[in-house]
Amino acid sequence: MADEPRPNEMPTVREDLSNLKLVSRATYMKEAALKNLFLLCAFMAVAGVALIFLFVGYRGWPIFTEVGLGDFLFGQVWLPTEGLFGILPLFVGSIVVTIGALLLGTPLAVGAAVFLSEIAPPKVRSIVRPAIELLAGVPSVVYGFFGLLILRPVVADLTGGLGFGPLTAWIILAIMIVPTIATLTEDALQSIPGGVREASYAMGATKWQTISRVLLPAAKIGIVDAVILGMGRAIGETMAVLMVVGNAPGFFRGMGAPLSTLTSQIVMDMPYASGMHRTALFGMAIILFLVSMGLVLTVRLLSRLREDAS
Repeated sequence: MADEPRPNEMPTVREDLSNLKLVSRATYMKEAALKNLFLLCAFMAVAGVALIFLFVGYRGWPIFTEVGLGDFLFGQVWLPTEGLFGILPLFVGSIVVTIGALLLGTPLAVGAAVFLSEIAPPKVRSIVRPAIELLAGVPSVVYGFFGLLILRPVVADLTGGLGFGPLTAWIILAIMIVPTIATLTEDALQSIPGGVREASYAMGATKWQTISRVLLPAAKIGIVDAVILGMGRAIGETMAVLMVVGNAPGFFRGMGAPLSTLTSQIVMDMPYASGMHRTALFGMAIILFLVSMGLVLTVRLLSRLREDAS
């Protein structure tokens, strides 16, 4: 009892309040500065996209008024020296190359994601996952050299041509889109609650039945998101496609026949194009921009559907 403070020695409420350390004005100013900095970063990102679209739209819009939207989009001949600016063969070439790459790359990427998420032991996973992620860091020109020097002769022997064409581009692009689709698919599979797997095993399902009939259907929206983003990666690829596709602005005539795409034709023609020819290239860039925006919008809608379903 001797150690207890006497009533007159107890600290008063006013003394307690005086000892509190309030947030200083400098701290408030720092927080406000950081908030404005982050807001500026977000605004610059949005403004950058808007300025690019406005610039490309301003430079490319005259092609739609001078040549006409229908003749530009559905014209079947690309011959700028003769005043023919039909991009339909180029657009079809882009679609053919993209779809072929998806058909080859999607099963490989989904299979790799399933292996990493559900089958691979930790030691194997620690080796395979970085190897797949490393594919995303390889420059596209290196893929182009690989396709030009290694794959092209093999394709030439198979098709009887020079080896330039959709088949070589399919293989190269399929390898390039694997990291995107595999990583996002693995994330979709790992986001499924563990209780779903346990319930499937408790019902007597095998591992393969659980994967094929439970996990993959449950993650289908996430897998579709991954495939759409992989499609955007494939349709916008330029350098690797330019080196192996053949760059002949005509319609698809076979896996070994050269063709051209929107991106490769822009790169081929831009150094020397002038006048309406140059404007047409900017018009092609507008089409690519709109396609990319459509793919991103589709992904956002699917993501919202997944959130509503969950």
